[in-house]
Amino acid sequence: MAVALAHAFALFAAVSSSMHVSGGHVNPAVTFGALIGGRISVIRAVYYWVAQLLGSIVAALLLRLVTNNMRPAGFHVGVGLGEGHGLLLEIIMTFGLMYTVYATAIDPKRGNIAAIAPLAIGLIVGANILVGGPFDGACMNPALAFGPSLVGWRWHSHWIFWVGPFIGAALASLIYEYVVIPTEPPHAHQPLAAEDY
Repeated sequence: MAVALAHAFALFAAVSSSMHVSGGHVNPAVTFGALIGGRISVIRAVYYWVAQLLGSIVAALLLRLVTNNMRPAGFHVGVGLGEGHGLLLEIIMTFGLMYTVYATAIDPKRGNIAAIAPLAIGLIVGANILVGGPFDGACMNPALAFGPSLVGWRWHSHWIFWVGPFIGAALASLIYEYVVIPTEPPHAHQPLAAEDY
C-alpha cells in the first residue's frame, strides 16, 4: 500500500510539474504510445527517451549514494511466475496507463477532464501497483527499470520491462486514436455555398 501510494503521489507531482513543458512525458512507453498515435514527432520522442533514461540513471545513482552504496534491486518476475506471465501483466497494466493518458491528456475532445489528468495518471499507476506489484513490481515504465538495473547491474528478465510496456502502450494508443476518438460526421444536405458553384 505504501509503495503504491508513494508512486501515485510522486507521479501526480511529476506529471503536474512537467505538463506545461513536455506534456508530462516521464515514461518511454507513454512517449512511444504518443508517437504511434501521431501525437509527437520522432525527433521529440528521441529527446524525451534520452532525458527519461538519463533521469532514471541519475536517480538510481543518488539512491545508491544515500543508502551507503546498496545495490538497487531493480525489477524482476516474482517466484513461481514465468516470464510470459510477467510480460502479459506489463502489457495489460501499461495498456490501462496509456488509455488513461490518452483519455485525460491527449484526446482533443477531453474537455475539462484535462485538469485532472495528472491525478488520473497517478491513480492508475497506484492501482496497477496494488494489483501487479507482488508479481513483477508493476513497472509499466522502461526508464524506471533501466536506471536501477544499470546501477545495480541486475538484468534478470529485464527485457520484459521494455517489451511489455511498449506493446501495451502501442495497443492502447492505436485503439484510442483510431476507434475511440470520434471522427467528424459528414454534414448531410448542407446547401452549397456560392463559391462551390
